[in-house]
Amino acid sequence: MRTLLVSMALLAFMVGNAFAQSVALSGVSGSKALLTVDSSAPRFLSPGQTHQGVKLVSVDGQSATVEIDGKKQTLRVGEAPVSLGGSGTPSGGGNRIVLTADGRGHFMPQGQINGRSVQFMVDTGATVVAIGEPEARRINIAYKKGRQVMMNTANGAAIGWEVKLDSLRLGDMVSYNITAVITPQAMPFVLLGNNYLTRFQMTRTNDQMTLEKR
Repeated sequence: MRTLLVSMALLAFMVGNAFAQSVALSGVSGSKALLTVDSSAPRFLSPGQTHQGVKLVSVDGQSATVEIDGKKQTLRVGEAPVSLGGSGTPSGGGNRIVLTADGRGHFMPQGQINGRSVQFMVDTGATVVAIGEPEARRINIAYKKGRQVMMNTANGAAIGWEVKLDSLRLGDMVSYNITAVITPQAMPFVLLGNNYLTRFQMTRTNDQMTLEKR
């Protein structure tokens, strides 16, 4: 089995040191939402209340809207955690995508894999697109049919799976048949590695990154 090198960012996520706030809606009780922020214990909030910088805006059935750094995001019970405080939806069109860095300097656009919404993080240190096993299950990737690979992680060698993604969408651009590796550990978002990024000419100016199709 081939050995894959995992980027330092990915190693950090595998031991729980995420760069952005990960928020999940664990439950709803009346007008209150049970939010889990990063690795803290779940906490019930009423609309208008704030916990660790995450403000609950409203509750509607099995969903809730939260706000951080002026950006709103709708969460649903049972869905995977999302990373807030990132760059959100990429702008641009045609052959060009413009990303904006979050307060920590990371580019974390929203996009889609195989038609399912995901939170990305641009990682030029990653060899390939990397997805945590729980997220792969959520978006219905049949990863165990993929080829097993050995991965070097912070906790030693681990078995992952190499798969082909039918489609990967970022902004208005869709790429097909993208290689990805599924890691056995959970990650708060999908890493956009160099096998995807090298399809673009990358230019960074201050807090903006422009990806232009080659």
